Amino acid sequence: MNHASPSPTSSDVAGALRLRQLRAMATMLVAVATFSLMDAGLKLLSAHYPPFQVAALRGAASLPWVLAWALSSGGPRSLRPVRWTLHLLRAGMGIAMMAAFVYALRTLPLANAYSIFFVAPLLITALSGPLLGERVGPRRWAAIVIGLVGVIVLLRPSGNGLLSTAALAVLLAALMYAMSAITVRWLARTDSNQAMVVWLLALMALGAGGLAWPHWVPLRAEHLWLVAGVGIAGAVGQYAITDAFRRGEASLLAPLEYTALVWGVLLDLALWHTLPDRITWIGAAIIVASGLYLLRRERVHVEAEHP
Repeated sequence: MNHASPSPTSSDVAGALRLRQLRAMATMLVAVATFSLMDAGLKLLSAHYPPFQVAALRGAASLPWVLAWALSSGGPRSLRPVRWTLHLLRAGMGIAMMAAFVYALRTLPLANAYSIFFVAPLLITALSGPLLGERVGPRRWAAIVIGLVGVIVLLRPSGNGLLSTAALAVLLAALMYAMSAITVRWLARTDSNQAMVVWLLALMALGAGGLAWPHWVPLRAEHLWLVAGVGIAGAVGQYAITDAFRRGEASLLAPLEYTALVWGVLLDLALWHTLPDRITWIGAAIIVASGLYLLRRERVHVEAEHP
């Protein structure tokens, strides 16, 4: 008799795919939450140490955990860098991004910083045309312009508005993040994920540490647990976001990054007893809506190319 197991039906395949996507979404939510906890730790450290020193501590604290993951998942060969110049360029942008963001967190609440930083996906789309040769249509440009209007709403002329160097520092961090993301697209053609993550953290720790050294502040014993927490949260977040994008579609997962705003509000309330004002909510809503529209247009574009 033939006891072969029956072939899976279309409903079985659809159910398995749905479960895979749900797991990817759950993992992405974990990534956003742990990165938010890391940012809260960076904000606490920023009150006691210079921005470049905090950037160096973030890279050094996460490096051992990420290195262990890289070696266990890809082995030593996966760490071999192919395009050194791009790794160095990305590390430089990573140092600028982290130092600018930490500088901003000294005075800005997490929710405000996140609201401004959400302009990064718009910048990635805007830069993908001239730097990657991708076509950015009029609808996408319209969404980018609307998103920038949201930024102007957030940077209103007040004590925390256009004259705020902290808000401008977040914009610089978002620009560095966007350019780094485009660099990843180039690097991914030749280098592994493990190499990109490990060398970014290693070079960031060395580069930011060198810049911070003339004004290095000795670490206080009561802050060691905070540095360790930042390192673990950053490593867990990096692993989770990598696993999420390996399992699920980018167009499905990217909108979940906006849940960082919820974590920012909760952490601001719990640790610093602050809440965003009405103008911040309006500006954030404009930026998030334009970002979600861009993601929807991207999905439509991909489906049209690959029906």
